Amino acid sequence: MSRGKNAIQLDETSKRLVELLQEDGRRSYAELGKAVGLSEAAARQRVQKLMDAGVMQIVAVTDPMSLGFHRVAMIGVKTTGDTRRVADSLAQLPAVSYLVLSAGSFDILAELVCEDDSDLIDLLNSQIRTIDGVASTETFVYLELRKQKYGWGTR
Repeated sequence: MSRGKNAIQLDETSKRLVELLQEDGRRSYAELGKAVGLSEAAARQRVQKLMDAGVMQIVAVTDPMSLGFHRVAMIGVKTTGDTRRVADSLAQLPAVSYLVLSAGSFDILAELVCEDDSDLIDLLNSQIRTIDGVASTETFVYLELRKQKYGWGTR
């Protein structure tokens, strides 16, 4: 792995490991090693380096609505001042599951996972809209999760 212009350059072995784990994150290190021509220990070390570098995480992805979080929403945030400072404040909120700085109508997009509408309203009014630099918000409520995919591979 090398880092050029802020992007980490992966060799073919690392790319293949990422792709295999995107298909099935529960693959054993022995299976991964065999698929890419490494020993089990070398595959474990390579995967750990990828995780330590922030290239990937291995997690269980769930549908929050099926687990009792009945309100999921994307919040578009318009800011004044430094958007990074506002984003750092939003990132501290446990209900924020996804956060990006964006170009266009909104400076920040934040996905919120809440138990219900009351939880969402409270979060918006007492936490998000009170952050210094938040000028306005727009809420996009999720009605149903139809697709959630993370297998886009590598370059």
